[in-house]
Amino acid sequence: MSLLDRIGIDLPIVQAPMAGVSSPAMAAAVSEAGALGSIAVGATDADGARAMIAEVKARTGRPFNINLFCHRPAVAYAAKESAWIERLRPVFADHDAEPPTALREIYRSFVEDEAMLALLVGEKPRVVSFHFGLPPASAIAALRDAGILLFASATSLAEARAAADEGVDAIVAQGWEAGGHRGMFDPDAPDEQLGTAALTRLLVAAIDLPIIAAGGIMDGRGIAAALELGAAAAQLGTAFVTTDESLADAAYRAALASDAAQHTVMIRAISGRPARGLRNRFAELGEVVPAGDIPDYPIAYDLGKALHAAAKARGEFGYGAQWAGQGAPLIRPMPAAKLVQTLAAELAEARRA
Repeated sequence: MSLLDRIGIDLPIVQAPMAGVSSPAMAAAVSEAGALGSIAVGATDADGARAMIAEVKARTGRPFNINLFCHRPAVAYAAKESAWIERLRPVFADHDAEPPTALREIYRSFVEDEAMLALLVGEKPRVVSFHFGLPPASAIAALRDAGILLFASATSLAEARAAADEGVDAIVAQGWEAGGHRGMFDPDAPDEQLGTAALTRLLVAAIDLPIIAAGGIMDGRGIAAALELGAAAAQLGTAFVTTDESLADAAYRAALASDAAQHTVMIRAISGRPARGLRNRFAELGEVVPAGDIPDYPIAYDLGKALHAAAKARGEFGYGAQWAGQGAPLIRPMPAAKLVQTLAAELAEARRA
């Protein structure tokens, strides 16, 4: 049985889960249009996830994906965090603000979140996906026993093999072009920086699982190219950032509609993990900071969010997490369902060509 049949969707299109951007309304609209909608619950707790799931279910009876962060829990280093606060103190001062006196681990990893696991086992969504690594084998077994299909992001063949060995049902091949956080299991390990095409082909050839290509795919021709490489589907994130249902604010949308969309970089300073976004003020600041000086994810993100809020209050929007992939100049604002319909029509045309 094909991956699409196992999921119960019509189109080989997955809307990427984007914490802070992809809303329940977006996921439901995408699923209703025949693709796989997604919500990201890594930035909330079980109660928050329960509310998001309920909203999706109120809008659609179609399958959808729930994405989780499986990062290594942060290790607090008081000296490093104090130094990081002091490094950014002048930037806060430029916006008439004081930085926090201490930083918190603002997101709990799924690898140690029993309440989230219990919720998912009870809710039984069609798909659960993992980013930043894998949860314990016991969690994977519990989700599989509940009849849930499992996806895992991989940026390398080694990560994909590790995920396959743990029993996931499909691999999301996240290329270097992709916007948002790199799904690397270890953010301190050397990054092979494999592009979507090369990574997809490597995984198709070496892994006996469906591969979902992700990174730089913005239209139907891009989806068709991924399928030609052997992918079972394509995952698109940046393409959905400016849809009507997106939670992206006006400044983020305006930046994506400007020349800034042509300039994306990999940034670690905002959150503590590498992530591709627009080359804004925070990105420029982070380019001169050694990775070893930045606190662990998501402790660093606590300060990043505080700086964005302080600057935003003064009308400066260049310190936000404006994640975007290298295909950002091809972005097209429209309702999410219309975008799915447009992608499907373009895919059909590309296949006929």
